[in-house]
Amino acid sequence: MIGKLFGKVDQVRGNTVIINVNGVGYQVHMTEVTLGKIISMEDVELFIHTHVREESLALYGFVSQSELEMFELLIGVSGIGPKAGLGILTIASPNAIKTAIIHDDYSVLTRVSGVGKKTAERVILELRNKIDGLSVEDQESAQTDQEVVEALMSMGYSVSEAREAAKLAAKESDDLSERIKIALKMMRK
Repeated sequence: MIGKLFGKVDQVRGNTVIINVNGVGYQVHMTEVTLGKIISMEDVELFIHTHVREESLALYGFVSQSELEMFELLIGVSGIGPKAGLGILTIASPNAIKTAIIHDDYSVLTRVSGVGKKTAERVILELRNKIDGLSVEDQESAQTDQEVVEALMSMGYSVSEAREAAKLAAKESDDLSERIKIALKMMRK
């Protein structure tokens, strides 16, 4: 099994990239957010989930161990495959997903194509006892980050741009409206 790759981005096709590792090209599927983070990097380090099926072998790459762990938890739920898992991680960060699970908020999950209310409820039910608890401050911060991302996306920014700006704005302020203003200033630059 492949667990980690370190190399250079060779080609990009949609949300799939070819990572050149010492002359060998690995095709890796990833979220739009991950792609946005690595596209400008010279050297790329990705945590990999190797998905083996009878008819295929696919690699899914993430920039952090927490994203990989959340992806593996998600695809462990009946009805959630790798495509839906990537979709959920594109919409929300691992902490935002954990917060949604803790608060029984399936609306975050149902924004992904192919994930309906019943599947989202199953995710919450099956993962409730598997996720590590977040502090109240982390839950509030994740919720505010998600609201900033949604506000920026409603203004036409891509999910990767919005999540990156929300992450940077979180360092500046705890207030939602302030974070949105800071994020917008960052986006204009």
